[in-house]
Amino acid sequence: MGVGFMELWGNMGMLAKGVVVLLAIMSIWSIGVMFERYMTYRAARKQSRDFAPAVAEALRTGNIRDAIELAEQNRKSHLAKVVAAGLQEFQAHQGSKADIPGETIEASRRALQRATAIGIEEFKRGLGGLATIGSTAPFVGLFGTTVGIINAFAAMSAGADTGIGAVAAGISEALVTTAFGLFVAVPAVWMYNYFTGKIESFIVEMDNSSSELIDYFLKRRGDSK
Repeated sequence: MGVGFMELWGNMGMLAKGVVVLLAIMSIWSIGVMFERYMTYRAARKQSRDFAPAVAEALRTGNIRDAIELAEQNRKSHLAKVVAAGLQEFQAHQGSKADIPGETIEASRRALQRATAIGIEEFKRGLGGLATIGSTAPFVGLFGTTVGIINAFAAMSAGADTGIGAVAAGISEALVTTAFGLFVAVPAVWMYNYFTGKIESFIVEMDNSSSELIDYFLKRRGDSK
């Protein structure tokens, strides 16, 4: 007949219970990070899909002010943040001058690079902790199991009964912490890899947008000559 979780919990020692509580905290934190990052990436993807064609049309007509306003309306878009930084820097250096000096384009390039670096760091927020949980949770559970098995054999050596039945219950209780550790770690590793792949695609998109914006500035510079 199976043993219920509450019965196992009641038979656990204080150290094993502490391990389970620690793993539960790690699990709750990782689930929170997973949900928050998923919603952040989803919003960034959705707004970027709406922003890209709209800002391309605004730039095609040479209306930088409208392009900046579009970027400010899509604050969750990673593309909007990068493009806004480049356009604002360009506008600040350009002013009302008709010609476009190379210094203006270089300043815009640096602004794009800074915005891309900031965007990458924002996307990575929380993933370090997720990776740490994925790599350490099994060992935390194994620690609880090891201590539980030691206690089970210590109890067997101190008693008259030396059969396997004397330690079976203790070992089964101890193995709960290993199972719980794997339960916490596996989703964390899966989602960390999933989010890392998402970030890589966002980086490519931001780099491409930066390159296209610099090309746009160079084209305007050529047209102004």
